Parts: sequence; structure tokens; C-alpha cells
Amino acid sequence: MTWFESVVVYLLVWWLTLFCVLPWGVRPSDSPEPGHEPGAPERPRMWRKILITTALAALVWGVIFLVVDSGLISFRGMVERAPY
Repeated sequence: MTWFESVVVYLLVWWLTLFCVLPWGVRPSDSPEPGHEPGAPERPRMWRKILITTALAALVWGVIFLVVDSGLISFRGMVERAPY
């Protein structure tokens, strides 16, 4: 994997992981203030979620990198063996 492919894969994994981590620990406010969305979280803790997302994305990216770099899955090989 080139450095550009690695960055693209990491950003995609990070973005998908963020959407998995966002609902963790979300509790709506018991008494929302007038004009606020009743389902909005009381304390979203975004910095904590961003750090967790970064760590999880790095782990997932590392596994993807090892699998692709080892040749276990070769997308170029799949194209070369295509019947067309």
C-alpha cells in the first residue's frame, strides 16, 4: 500500500469508527431548557470520543495494512485473474 492509499484507508476507517463511537454514553437531559432539542445529549464528551475513535481506527487500519501488505489479499492479483 502506498502512503496515499494508507492515508485514504485510515481516513475512511476513522470516519466509520466515529459513527460507531458517537452513541457511547449518550444520555438525554432529564429537563431540557426551552428551545433545546429534548434528545440532545447532556454531556457529549466529544474530545474523549475523538481520542477513542483515533485509537480504534489506528488498530483497525493496522490490521488492514498487515493483511494487504502480506499479500493475503491482493487486489492487483484479482484484476489480473479476471476473466475479461
